[in-house]
Amino acid sequence: MRTHPRSRAVRTPGGLSLRLDPRALIVVAILLTAALAAGVALIGTGEAQIPAADVLRTLAGNGTAYQDFIVNELRLPRVLVGLLVGASLGLGGALFQTISRNPLGSPDVLGLSQGSTAGALIVIVLMSGSSTQVTVGALIGGLATGLAIYLLAWKQGVHGYRLVLVGIGVSAVVTAVNGYLLTKADLVDAARAVVWMTGSLNGRDWSQVWPLLGLCAVLVPLVLANARGLRMMEMGDDVAGALGVRVQPVRLLLMVCAVLLTAAATAAAGPVSFVALTAPQLARRLTRSPGPNLVPSLCMGATLLVAADWASQRAFGADQLPVGVVTGVLGGGYLLWLLVTERRAGRI
Repeated sequence: MRTHPRSRAVRTPGGLSLRLDPRALIVVAILLTAALAAGVALIGTGEAQIPAADVLRTLAGNGTAYQDFIVNELRLPRVLVGLLVGASLGLGGALFQTISRNPLGSPDVLGLSQGSTAGALIVIVLMSGSSTQVTVGALIGGLATGLAIYLLAWKQGVHGYRLVLVGIGVSAVVTAVNGYLLTKADLVDAARAVVWMTGSLNGRDWSQVWPLLGLCAVLVPLVLANARGLRMMEMGDDVAGALGVRVQPVRLLLMVCAVLLTAAATAAAGPVSFVALTAPQLARRLTRSPGPNLVPSLCMGATLLVAADWASQRAFGADQLPVGVVTGVLGGGYLLWLLVTERRAGRI
C-alpha cells in the first residue's frame, strides 16, 4: 500500500501504530473551529440578539436566567442537531463514495434519503402520526431502502458500479411513491409533509439531540475502527483480501453504519440535500490526501450544515428559509460543476 509522502507514523506505548497526515490534522482543526464559531453565531441569531461573548458566558453557566432560557433551552438544541446531522451526513457520504468508488455515490443519489422520506410520509399521510412516530418511520424507511439496494445489488458480492445503478433505480421508484402519497394526503397533512420534506432545523429540541448523539457515539468509533479495511478496499477487493481484509463482511458493516447515519440524520432534520455529496469531496480537496478522509468529511459536513443554517436565517432579510433550501441551491450548483469537471477529465 502506497504511503502518502506527508504522513507520519506514530506508535503508542501499547504498540498501536497510527499514521497521521499533518495537513489533514490542520484541516480538521480549522473545520472544527469554523463549526463551533458558526454554532456560537447561530445561537446568538434571532429576534433576541445575543452577543457572542454573552453566548459563551451563558454556555459556561454564568448567564442571566433570560439568556439561559434562550441559549440552552431554545437555540442550543437546534445547533447541536445541526452539527450532528451534518457530521452524520458527511461521514455517511464519505463511506458510500468510498465503497462505490464513485463521487456520485451519496445517499441523495442512491435513494436512501428518499426512502427515509417515504417512511415519514407513510406515517404522516396514512397514520397522522406524531413527531416521534414520523422520526421512527423515517428511520425504518431508510433502513428498508438500504436493505433493498444491498439485496438488489448483490451478485457474488456488492460492487460500486452496480450499487450506484441500483440505487438510482430505487431512488426513482421511491420518489414516485412519495409523489403518490402526497396526492392521497388531505390539505393539512400534505402541507405538513412538504415542510418536513424540505429539510429544516426549526423547532428542534433536546428530544432530537440525545438519540442522534447516542447513535453517533456508537457508530463513529465503529466506522473509524474499520477505516484501515476501507482504505485497503480502495485498491480492489482482491488486493484487500490478500492483505487480510474480510472484504464483504467489512463492506456490509460499513454500509449498515452509513445507512443508519443517513437515516438518523434524515429522521432528525428531514432530507437535507447535497451535504452528503459535497462534504467528502470538499474535505478531500482541502486535505489533498488519498483515502476516504472520514474525519475531515465528518467535520466538513457539520461545518456546512451549521453555516447553511446561519445563512438561511441571516442572508435573506426578514425571510427565513429552511436549511434544506440553502443546501439544495449550493449543492445543486456544486453537482453541476462536478459533472462538467468529470466530463472534461473523460471520467463520465
